Amino acid sequence: MLRTGYVAKRVFFAAVTIFVSITLNFFLFRVMSGDAVSNMARVPHAGPELRHALTVEFGLDKSKFEQYLLYLRNLAEGNMGISFTYRRPVSELLMADLRNTILLVAVGTLASILLGTAAGVLSARKRDTPTDHINSGMAILAYGLPAQWLGLVVLIMFSGVLPSAGMSESFALGPQSLWAQISDVGRHMILPTLTLVLVGYGGYMLVVRSAMLETMSEDYILTARAKGLSPRRIVVRHAARNAMLPVVTQAALDFGYVVGGAVLVEIIFSWPGIGEALYAAISQRDYPMLQGGFLILTVSVVVMNLLADLLYYKLDPRVTE
Repeated sequence: MLRTGYVAKRVFFAAVTIFVSITLNFFLFRVMSGDAVSNMARVPHAGPELRHALTVEFGLDKSKFEQYLLYLRNLAEGNMGISFTYRRPVSELLMADLRNTILLVAVGTLASILLGTAAGVLSARKRDTPTDHINSGMAILAYGLPAQWLGLVVLIMFSGVLPSAGMSESFALGPQSLWAQISDVGRHMILPTLTLVLVGYGGYMLVVRSAMLETMSEDYILTARAKGLSPRRIVVRHAARNAMLPVVTQAALDFGYVVGGAVLVEIIFSWPGIGEALYAAISQRDYPMLQGGFLILTVSVVVMNLLADLLYYKLDPRVTE
C-alpha cells in the first residue's frame, strides 16, 4: 500500500509539472516581440493581403486563449502543429532531429558516466595521493569550463584530421555500403562526442568520489575489512554498489536532457539535432517548432526524474520514510 501511494504521488506531480510547463511554453513564446508572419511577409511585393492570408492560415487571428485551447486539443490528438517556416508537421521534423540528437548525446553521456565513475572510484581508493589530486583537479577543471569553449578548443585542435561539421560526408559519390555509412557517421561523431565527454565526466567523478568516501566510512565496510576481505572486493561488491544512488539522480537528469541536446555543441559542429533546430526556430519565430521542442525536452526530463525516483525506491526503500 505504501509503495502504491508513493508511485501515485510521484506520477501525479510529474503530470502536473508537464501541464504547467506546456502552459508556460505556450504563453512565453507569444510575449516575444515580432511574429512569424512579420518575418515571412518581408519579401518583394508582399502586401496586406499576404500578411492577412498568413495570419489566418497559422491561426494567429484568434485570441491567445483560443490559440491555447486549440493547442491543448491538438496535443491531446498527438498533433504538435505545422511549422511556420517549413510548412510541415512539427512532429515529423522533430523526430528526424531527435534521432540525430539521441545518437550523439546518448553516446557522450554513457561515455562520461563510465569514465567519471571509474575516475571517482579510483580517486576514492587513492585518497590524498597524487593520483587523487590529479584526478580531482582535472575533474574540477572540466566541470567548470563552458561547453562552447571546450567545443571550440576541440574544433581548433582536431579539425585538420577529423570531420568537424555535419554528421556525414556531403560529397560522397555513388551509393555507399552500410558499413561505409556507419563509419562515416562515426568519424563525424568523434569531436562533438569528445566535447560532451569532457563536459560531463567531471561531475560524475566528483559525485562518485564523494559518495565512495562517505560509504567507505560506514560500519559494514569496517566489518568487511575485519572479515579479511580484499580491498578490491570491498570496493566493488560493497562500497561501489551502495555509492551509486547519487549517480542515479545525475544520470537520470542527463539522459532527460539527451533529447534536448547540447545546443551549443550541436551548433559548433553543425550537428543536425534538436538543439540546432530550436536555435533556428528562435530566430524565425517558429512557435510550433519551439513548443514541440520544449515539450519533448520537458517530458523527457520529468519522465527521467520519475524513473529516478522509482529506481531510488527500488535501491533503497528508506526514501519513503
